[in-house]
Amino acid sequence: MTVLDEAPGEPTDARGRVAELHEIRAQAVAGPSEKATEAQHAKGKLTARERIELLLDPDSFREVEQLRRHRATGFGLEAKKPYTDGVITGWGTVEGRTVFVYAHDFRIFGGALGEAHATKIHKIMDMAIAAGAPLVSLNDGAGARIQEGVSALAGYGGIFQRNTRASGVIPQISVMLGPCAGGAAYSPALTDFVFMVRDTSQMFITGPDVVKAVTGEEITQNGLGGADVHAETSGVCHFAYDDEETCIAEVRYLLSLLPQNNRENPPRAESTDPADRRSDVLLDLVPADGNRPYDMAKVIEEIVDDGDYLEVHERWARNIICALGRMDGQVVGIIANQPQVLAGVLDIEASEKAARFVQMCDAFNIPIVTLLDVPGFLPGVDQEHGGIIRHGAKLLYAYCNATVPRISLILRKAYGGAYIVMDSQSIGADLTYAWPTNEIAVMGAEGAANVIFRRQIADAEDPEAMRARMVKEYKSELMHPYYAAERGLVDDVIDPAETREVLIKSLAMLQTKHADLPSRKHGNPPQ
Repeated sequence: MTVLDEAPGEPTDARGRVAELHEIRAQAVAGPSEKATEAQHAKGKLTARERIELLLDPDSFREVEQLRRHRATGFGLEAKKPYTDGVITGWGTVEGRTVFVYAHDFRIFGGALGEAHATKIHKIMDMAIAAGAPLVSLNDGAGARIQEGVSALAGYGGIFQRNTRASGVIPQISVMLGPCAGGAAYSPALTDFVFMVRDTSQMFITGPDVVKAVTGEEITQNGLGGADVHAETSGVCHFAYDDEETCIAEVRYLLSLLPQNNRENPPRAESTDPADRRSDVLLDLVPADGNRPYDMAKVIEEIVDDGDYLEVHERWARNIICALGRMDGQVVGIIANQPQVLAGVLDIEASEKAARFVQMCDAFNIPIVTLLDVPGFLPGVDQEHGGIIRHGAKLLYAYCNATVPRISLILRKAYGGAYIVMDSQSIGADLTYAWPTNEIAVMGAEGAANVIFRRQIADAEDPEAMRARMVKEYKSELMHPYYAAERGLVDDVIDPAETREVLIKSLAMLQTKHADLPSRKHGNPPQ
């Protein structure tokens, strides 16, 4: 077409073309309509661009394929071809470090995924993997775009494949800010961390209507797959918050604790908390009586920098704590039994929670500190029939497979198989310490005495007095604080007040640790 052939009003020079470009970009940024934006806000939800602004450093976002449109026809689609096709993709920075992001725009096709929409996500995921930078997905979509049929479903397959390829290579964080139903829920499940917002975000494979039709059960969307359900019951959600602003701020905090990729170490921060700070409060915090509970969270607060840490899966499997914190500025992963809940025993859910956390730390070069006060695995028919052997083996496998620096500290009880599984020296812990209150044994003294001295107790004139004497004898012979240290199973028995200093010096020594795994395609961990 020559200039003379151009339609009236069409720009004829570069300045005109640039003005046209700015107009198109403004249209793409504004979205479909003010009414659609008001409807989003009326639900208590931010728009996709408002969310990206909260996540990234000011003026750092660089959008990719802003002018992309779908090419589908039928069902009225050819008459509705908005820019972005319902997903905003690009990169920016969080505290100066590169982060890739995609955000569903619920105002366009309800954030539903079509072919062009999926292709944009595929591209940004490939870019994140190639650049070696974290990927954050801000999810607010209604699933596959039904009008595009199987092409939309194939788009999800491409996302799942890339989630898997990126696993353990770059941090992947899913932020659920709206509905996520059907196969779409599997992408967040494949990522490292899932954030949810109460009341406005839900995740489920089949919705309430389908559940009612198939089983007759009536339940709301939040009751079926809301943030609290997944944070407390299913374990799908790692973090749940009341509003989007708090949620996204915590995503930024989590990113500050993670490396860019598996070839880097987590970012170190300057610490004003003295590395040799004594914690005399620990001498009174943990009761010597193994039957008395205490809050392990307070122990963690005493040993990390400034008492600050981020607990993962805080409300699920609460008998074990998994947290990220800093010690002398270095990021560490902390796994600790919680005596306040189920006496700190290991059960199916606790084993799964800790195993996944160990794997994440190992993948991203985060040293692991394990705090033990564990009376064993939870007994019971439900646990055995539920596969406690199989699930407990997941934690065992994760620890044995981990090559990052690993330090374990036995505060009090460490009994039976749970002691072995919780990163004992025998499964590869680099350093093992204990407090003078430790009791390392096959089982508690009462149970052991009942087994070993059963006949003597039964034949005694006073069985209870005999039992008490045998328990005392067993404790003095096999459960005194230095029994394991005398046999080289504990590297040192330390003053609890010096715990922080000992751990920091040990972590500093282990910074250059290098360990090779056997050559193999991959292991076959218990499922």
